[in-house]
Amino acid sequence: MIGKALDLISKSLLVIASILAFALCFVVCADVIGRVIFGTPLKGTPELVSSSIVIICYLQASYAILSGGMMYVDAFTVHFPVPVQAALGVLGSLLGAVLFGIIFWGSIDGFIHAWTSGEFEGEGALHVPMWPVRLAVLAGTGLALLAYILLACRQVVAARHRQVLATGVSH
Repeated sequence: MIGKALDLISKSLLVIASILAFALCFVVCADVIGRVIFGTPLKGTPELVSSSIVIICYLQASYAILSGGMMYVDAFTVHFPVPVQAALGVLGSLLGAVLFGIIFWGSIDGFIHAWTSGEFEGEGALHVPMWPVRLAVLAGTGLALLAYILLACRQVVAARHRQVLATGVSH
C-alpha cells in the first residue's frame, strides 16, 4: 500500500515537473526572441530558469529511483552470486537513503528560513521567492529517502526468492 501511494505521488510529481519544464521552454524562447528581435531580454529569466531547474530535478528524484532510472552499473556485480548481488543492492539502496536523508535534514533550516524571512532571488524587475525551491528540495529528498527504503525492502524480498532486483524489476 505504501509502495502504491509512493508510486502515485512520484508519478504526479513527475507530471508537474514535466509541465514546469515545458513552460520553461517558452520562457527561454521568449528571452531569446526578445534579445534577438527586440534587443531586450525577458526580465528575470536567469532567476526563473535556475529556480525551476532545481525544482524539476528534485520533483523527479523519487520517480527516477522507483522506476530504476538512477545510475546502476553492473559490469562487475553481474558476475557475483545472487546473494552477493542482492546484498550489494540492499547496501546501495541504504546508502542512497542515507544520502537523501542527510540532504533532507540539511534542507529543513533553509526552508524554514526562506518561508519566514521572505527570501527571494533576483534584483530589479523580478523577485523570485525561494520557499518553493526549498520546499521542492525538502519534499523531493524526503520522497527519495522513502523510495530508497522501499527499494531496499523490495530487494530483501527479491533476495528471499533468490532473485536480483537491479532496476526496479526482477530478472
